[in-house]
Amino acid sequence: MLNPERILHVADLQDERLDEYLRLSEAHLRMRTDVENGLYIAESTKVVQRAINAGHSPRSFLLAQKHLGQLVAEFNRFPDAPIFIGDDAQLQDLVGFHLHRGAMAAMNRPTPLDLDEVLAASSRAAFLEDIADHTNVRCSKKSGASEVHAEPKRSRIAVFENIQDHTNLGAAFRSAAAIGVDAVLITPQCVDPLYRRAVRVSMGTVFQVPWARVENWPESIRLLQDAGYVVAGMTLTEGSIMLDELVAEEHQKLALVFGNEGRGLTAETEAMVSRGVTIPMMGGVDSLNVATSVAVALYATR
Repeated sequence: MLNPERILHVADLQDERLDEYLRLSEAHLRMRTDVENGLYIAESTKVVQRAINAGHSPRSFLLAQKHLGQLVAEFNRFPDAPIFIGDDAQLQDLVGFHLHRGAMAAMNRPTPLDLDEVLAASSRAAFLEDIADHTNVRCSKKSGASEVHAEPKRSRIAVFENIQDHTNLGAAFRSAAAIGVDAVLITPQCVDPLYRRAVRVSMGTVFQVPWARVENWPESIRLLQDAGYVVAGMTLTEGSIMLDELVAEEHQKLALVFGNEGRGLTAETEAMVSRGVTIPMMGGVDSLNVATSVAVALYATR
């Protein structure tokens, strides 16, 4: 049962905890203040649930009263997090737009990973798969003895260089999660994956893919190559190979780099990658939206 004393009505309060929901539509302000304050906003019941299931902790919940019953399990897991409710008009006045998905939570930002941690986690995942993958274990019916057949683990990393649109970034993360990449890396000028719109468009999949912001870019390409990755940059540059050719090369460890929406990869990155790769197109179309390119290239090289 939900303690009714935890339910706080927006109309009745001048509560500074509501400040975390103010001016959510002011992207440039929120991109700075959310990081400084160590929070992010999860929007929609499904995204709130996925954030909590990923181990993130809420500071508070904000929702329309009609959606109160959808998050009871999450409310009970965090009994100290206040629950703010209001009608549609009150919530719109507070956050600055119509909250058509019905619910939000102000979440504590997780401790960010770095490149070394992401690569180390990929190595541990390979080791565990070799030991625990039942499809690679044969058992003798006579003796009961088992034999482990370990195969080298295919590893895929997506790198997003200087993506500036939160919708594109969220969609790219969703594709990366759906296709099963081991990790995502973002460069210093890339927008925040935990900004509200990016999280919403990703449907919370940004919580399930390990990711890190790589500050030393593009020099960190060398670290990926030293770790055994072929680093392929998605580009229209003359001399690039076609995506089908990259697939035919059958690389065990592959990192695909996707560039900015308008400018593509930087010249410095193009000079350092192992391969330039192009997605062939017809009908006079010379490029795809970056989120679409991510889905196509990651699926082809999975």
